[in-house]
Amino acid sequence: MDLDVVGRLLSTLPADDDHPYRTGPWQPQTTEWNAENLDVVQGEIPADLDGVYLRNTENPLHPAIQNYHPFDGDGMVHVVGFRDGTAFYRNRFVRTDGLAMEADAGHALWAGLAERPSQSLMDHGWGARTRMKDASSTDVIVHNGVALTSFYQCGDLYRVDPLTAETLGKETWNGAFPFDWGVSAHPKIDDATGEMLFFNYSTEAPYMNYGVVDAAGELVHYTPVPLPGPRLPHDMAFTENYAILNDCPLFWDPEGLANGAYAARFHRDMPMRLGVIPRRGGPDDIRWFDAESTFVLHWVNAYEDGDEIVLDGFFESDPSPADNGMGDKWQRAFRFLANDRMQPRLHRWRLNLVTGSVREESLTDTITEFGMINGSHGGRKHRYAWAATSKPAWFLFDGIVKHDTWTGQEQHFRYPEGVYGSESAMAPRVGSTAEDDGYLITLTTDMNADASFCLVFDASDITAGPVCTLRLPERISSGTHSTWAPGHDLPTWATADDPATAVGL
Repeated sequence: MDLDVVGRLLSTLPADDDHPYRTGPWQPQTTEWNAENLDVVQGEIPADLDGVYLRNTENPLHPAIQNYHPFDGDGMVHVVGFRDGTAFYRNRFVRTDGLAMEADAGHALWAGLAERPSQSLMDHGWGARTRMKDASSTDVIVHNGVALTSFYQCGDLYRVDPLTAETLGKETWNGAFPFDWGVSAHPKIDDATGEMLFFNYSTEAPYMNYGVVDAAGELVHYTPVPLPGPRLPHDMAFTENYAILNDCPLFWDPEGLANGAYAARFHRDMPMRLGVIPRRGGPDDIRWFDAESTFVLHWVNAYEDGDEIVLDGFFESDPSPADNGMGDKWQRAFRFLANDRMQPRLHRWRLNLVTGSVREESLTDTITEFGMINGSHGGRKHRYAWAATSKPAWFLFDGIVKHDTWTGQEQHFRYPEGVYGSESAMAPRVGSTAEDDGYLITLTTDMNADASFCLVFDASDITAGPVCTLRLPERISSGTHSTWAPGHDLPTWATADDPATAVGL
């Protein structure tokens, strides 16, 4: 492995830090690396794996004003590129406005998710609740050849070179970007059309908007989606002709909002509402469907089946787990991140566009979340979903499950104790024809080896273990959302003699 340190950022975190989401598997990094010809620890890099795996993660540099939440950390993008049987690695902080201002100040300037906005030291900021730092640390996608990072509770989209991981500035959509509301995490890319679908939300009426950006990066549709009040939607889905939005009964308590507090409460007596809107529809075109009360953090996919829309996502049996007195203070404080407490399971909703009826079924008893599909099936009929299992009581991924939604069969792979993975992206092999004909890629944080690795699985059989294991330059912080971009979607990939040293844009 050929290594270069290309940057270091100053951290003011204390040496004796005891916060579990700033230490151990979540120990943040301060070094930015270029690594060529990654060492192959096991197996062989598949010659028909061509493109880049990107992962975003929270990577804090400063203590919180009072109470740190794991989603507050600054964004860092990791890139592992594969071509011609070789692999390279890059990692870079997302150079947000907030990161630059806090670097100048030498400390936190904005209140995080576990703090009141009034605690911010700045009178302005970002986010649906306002006066937050836009860390751009939640999701990463690739649209029109550019990676875009996004923030949990709405903010700017930051443009990132998908090969070098360098920040290119904010997305503007030629001046049409809704900077007043921002964009929520999890915009969706339709591989078939090149379009990007997104939503945003706020504490101000109409409380949600929905939009479409075409393949060339132009905002071509933007419409209000009126809701009964402020909500906390996190994800969306789409089909060939529709977008599916949601009004889940877990949202900020109205009384708390009136007093400047942003505490979420689950209203078990309210249904979950699913809004189906034509992809170029307006407020009058939205149809709302009532479903069983729950909160869905992440959807997997949706598609049209005759008169019905089939929607798969993770149904939470207990979206707001009570403090049962078990575990230490940290486990109790962050029980809302523990999947064994919230119990998300892969679930299917069938929305009948003729009768207005909803049929639901649980697809498994296995608790999983963070599901990924073969991206070419986005908005189209799919069979497989690859999802993560979690360490009890903690926001850490301890394994992978391949769900077969047609047969109910599952494949399981569990990491060794003390090893934690990232969201696993599916990378179709060059020339693939079958839905699961390709590779599953993830990054690990290995506390036993004090190291991190990139694992490549055969997506058709994850039980066999990795077909290839690559060593990264240092142990990276545990993280979540990722994406895969095939080489043919990257502007200079095919023409560069060495994509590892090419500037992507």
